[in-house]
Amino acid sequence: MTAKSLEKVTITTDGACLGNPGPGGWAALLQFKEKEKMISGGDPETTNNRMELQAVIEGLGALKRRCHVTVVTDSQYVMKAFKEGWLQNWERNGWKTADRKPVKNQELWQALVELEQKHDVHWKWVKGHSGHEENERVDEEARQQAARA
Repeated sequence: MTAKSLEKVTITTDGACLGNPGPGGWAALLQFKEKEKMISGGDPETTNNRMELQAVIEGLGALKRRCHVTVVTDSQYVMKAFKEGWLQNWERNGWKTADRKPVKNQELWQALVELEQKHDVHWKWVKGHSGHEENERVDEEARQQAARA
């Protein structure tokens, strides 16, 4: 199946943490044609970065077949890892950072890389808390999940 014939899905994601570390939540809004589905969850002891990653993992993991996916995130951490080659460098260096320290959240990054390779993924960064409707919705849901955790 070529990229042109793939179904187009937009996944808007966000993570939240009350304290860092502390109780956290994640949310992913999946949009396909006129349909949408919000998925979310939480963790009683986590970090904001882990929740940002978990949101994307859960969003991509919810897809049942290969799709053309636009992932919309307000996380520079997630965006730069893909757009600026951080992941390739980490993998090449045995999952060590430029200063030879172990990459934080390695197991989540590896899960995300595996899921990303199953789809035709494009990344879009939006500024958080700037009025982007879908970003505001996932932010609110992630915060609610953090409060429940």
